[in-house]
Amino acid sequence: MIKYDEALVRYGQQTPQDQKEIRCYGCTVAQMREAVEESLTFRFSGPAMYAMSLMSDCQEMLHWSGEDANAREDVRQMLNRAKWILSTYCMNKETV
Repeated sequence: MIKYDEALVRYGQQTPQDQKEIRCYGCTVAQMREAVEESLTFRFSGPAMYAMSLMSDCQEMLHWSGEDANAREDVRQMLNRAKWILSTYCMNKETV
């Protein structure tokens, strides 16, 4: 398990682009792409369903989190991941 101090050091060693992605999504785009493309939901139901699943999770988290700022940050990052999935995997195909 990574300790908080170790995580800060690792974050500090990331490139500025990676740091921006981590603040936005909670991970880098490369890590997110790998996680999405390995997901069974993505493989069997497609990217739109995967994004909808994330948004449903956000609704549940908002319902149960109350005023927890950390949970709200998690929801914000999860919604950003859902938007990234839709823009990367769905919108490009619709406009072609």
